[in-house]
Amino acid sequence: MGLLIIDEEHRFGVKDKEKIKQLKSNIDVLSMTATPIPRTLHMSIVGIRDMSVIYEPPQNRRPVQTYLLEYDIEVIKEAITRELEREGQVFYLFNNVENIIKKAEEISNLIPEATVAFAHGKMSGRELEDIMVDFINKKIDVLVCTTILESGIDIPNANTIIVENADRLGLAQLYQIRGRVGRSDRQAYAYITYKRDKMLSEVADKRLKAIKEFTEFGSGFKIAMRDLEIRGAGSILGEMQHGHMDEVGYDMYCKLLDEVVKEIKGTEVIEEQDVQIDLSLSSYLPSEYISDNNQKIEVYQNIALCKSDEEIDNIKEELIDRYGKLPHEVENLLEIARIKNLCRKLGISKISQKDKSIVFHFQMESFQIEWVDLLLEKFRNQIKFSPGKEPYITYKIESPVKISERIYDFINVLLKKYERKLICK
Repeated sequence: MGLLIIDEEHRFGVKDKEKIKQLKSNIDVLSMTATPIPRTLHMSIVGIRDMSVIYEPPQNRRPVQTYLLEYDIEVIKEAITRELEREGQVFYLFNNVENIIKKAEEISNLIPEATVAFAHGKMSGRELEDIMVDFINKKIDVLVCTTILESGIDIPNANTIIVENADRLGLAQLYQIRGRVGRSDRQAYAYITYKRDKMLSEVADKRLKAIKEFTEFGSGFKIAMRDLEIRGAGSILGEMQHGHMDEVGYDMYCKLLDEVVKEIKGTEVIEEQDVQIDLSLSSYLPSEYISDNNQKIEVYQNIALCKSDEEIDNIKEELIDRYGKLPHEVENLLEIARIKNLCRKLGISKISQKDKSIVFHFQMESFQIEWVDLLLEKFRNQIKFSPGKEPYITYKIESPVKISERIYDFINVLLKKYERKLICK
């Protein structure tokens, strides 16, 4: 055996996958799924596994129109009736085996003209097969079933799905379940419902909002990314398929894991320099601009992870698109992110402001003594050089020009020399 293909990878536990791989060592493994579990996705992102994404849907498919709402019997009745009127069929997901017969009777009484049947995992294989054959042959209009329909069911004529108590299901599960409809050129509809007046947990709320938000084709990858954010990546070597990063936070976890992967591959790991900026500038995300604290943290993290002007520009565009015109405090925050990136290039470890002076601290190994001559030539007596283990240069500013402009003036002198040196090398 040379190649192992695992379809619907998210359905297999860690032990199952390891047992399969032990059939023969050193084989190639291809795992396929619309919604990878957080750990599998994370392993792909950090380079432990290779990943390919197929975005193109089969021909003539349409995205499923998704509604997220409190359970409303009138809406359910209208949704089923509308589907039957266009001679289609309906999946009704009710994930409770004990009460599924009662639920099927309730639907039958609600829409007397519909033929209603039920299916669940405790039925025999023969019973399930007979029910599915009748459903395929259009002898059943509404199939009330548990999550057994999650994968492997392809019935083009079933184009409405109703999910009851959706807050009890996982994000990847919901995405797979929604994928049971919309498997033809007809418009399909998904009604994702939860109990009226129920107080949803924060995690359940995030899951339901994500399934409503990501409806376009190729959303499985985005859904899996959101699941990764909500649940965590899990243990790379153990059996946990979520969590395992609360102590250090996701970004630090990725950074540490990335360093380990590089070491194993024999790639040199260069420790990223932290740049401190201490200026009399208001640089933060005002509550009037972004009120949600979780969103604020996410934006702060995204800005901190920017490594180029292009990435900062992308965040700027996204902020304007989502929240409107940038306040000057947010402009300053992005400006500082740009300055930090330039400082890393030059080996500047800290920039601080003291009265009418800006002090630039350098790492000894990055400092070039000819920079002092260049700066003196440009700024004359505004420059004062202090040698030592950590050399620093004091730049006296006199005019009330924006402080970031003065910093750029200073840095640009060094960058010209730095870039010339790179070209020479």
